Amino acid sequence: MNKSELIDAIAESAGLSKAAAGKSLDAAIEAISKALQGGDEVTLVGFGTFYVAEREARSGRNPRTGETIEIAAAKQPKFRAGKSLKDAVQ
Repeated sequence: MNKSELIDAIAESAGLSKAAAGKSLDAAIEAISKALQGGDEVTLVGFGTFYVAEREARSGRNPRTGETIEIAAAKQPKFRAGKSLKDAVQ
């Protein structure tokens, strides 16, 4: 499912216009992004939790040359599925 299909599904399920559903989805994504940028977790009970994980700096290897390179530390957004979502998928 892509974003436009998700907007269609939200509009149909909630009885909204596609424009309103699109604005709602964009607003939700923006709110989650801002919360993660601020270092917060976003927990949607039954659905899951969005959070930021810290990756340590490490050594890697360039596959072309075999040369060892240093990979910088980074922050990475992650998602942990909730129990209800896990049960719905199984």
